[in-house]
Amino acid sequence: MLKVRLSVLALAGLSLVSASRAVTIVEDFSTNPLQDGWQVFGDTNLFQWDSTNQNLDVTWDSSQSNSYFYHPLGTILTRDDDFSLAFDLQLNVAEAWGWGFELAIGFLNLAEATGTNFNRSTDENSPDLVEFDYFPDVGFGPTVWPTLVDTNSGFNWNSASDYAIYLPNPGDWYHIVMTYTASNRTMVTTMTNFEQTSGVTIIDPLGLTFTGPPFTDFRVDTVSINSYQDDGFGDSIYAQGVLDNFVVTLPPPIRNLSGAFSNGVWRAQFCSQSNWLYTLERTSDFQSWTNICPATCGNATNLCLQDANPPADRAFYRVSASRP
Repeated sequence: MLKVRLSVLALAGLSLVSASRAVTIVEDFSTNPLQDGWQVFGDTNLFQWDSTNQNLDVTWDSSQSNSYFYHPLGTILTRDDDFSLAFDLQLNVAEAWGWGFELAIGFLNLAEATGTNFNRSTDENSPDLVEFDYFPDVGFGPTVWPTLVDTNSGFNWNSASDYAIYLPNPGDWYHIVMTYTASNRTMVTTMTNFEQTSGVTIIDPLGLTFTGPPFTDFRVDTVSINSYQDDGFGDSIYAQGVLDNFVVTLPPPIRNLSGAFSNGVWRAQFCSQSNWLYTLERTSDFQSWTNICPATCGNATNLCLQDANPPADRAFYRVSASRP
């Protein structure tokens, strides 16, 4: 269980100190990732841990069913959260046919992506995606295209600036970073070779969708390497590569915290995150802490925890946040 404790201290309700830290998931594949929270859905042969080189060999084969090598985030990310994903990628083979198809790495909604109606090839039945896509050249140029899909399966679209024509050299290593900022609702993606002599930067604000309506929201709960099934009409991909050094940075579980007395009751209010448990704790000496209320599930909105019977003397409070 990953546990993050955030201190929230108050003296007689007159002062408040809080500390919030982002949560990170780091995977360098030095040990078997399947023993470290990663799982496989679909064809297990597409994903092989290389214990010698300590990385992950991946095959993207669209002739197979949807297959994912994934790690649950333990929370739900939306357009109102700051988050980022970084990883290293080496492509050795990447070929596509027909109108082309993509290899994908990023975030998805696991329940939706594993459903029978999910179909990435139609551009109509693949809701809630935030992913790095690479399309090998089929006559339009090799394309790096960070893709965001809302809950209505609407693909974010601003203009041709949403993607870049760029050819990774086979066998070279590239560092890819996707950083989403909620304040301006913009994804910035960089892909740079290890020598830092070649690369691209793509800036994607949330705007309209391909079909015209405004982009709504996304709800993703899993980081994943995705080999999607193709459309069966010749638009397909086959690629082989290596992945390493995943770093996922998630928003802190407590934001905008405040605390005060109200009618003799101490109240701590804050913006919570889904899939976190929150507990109000109290101490008088900083040596031992007492749980004031049972752990409460976050709801991705404002949460209030209270001490209905505060001591007559001074007390200090903190809120702990932990993953169930």
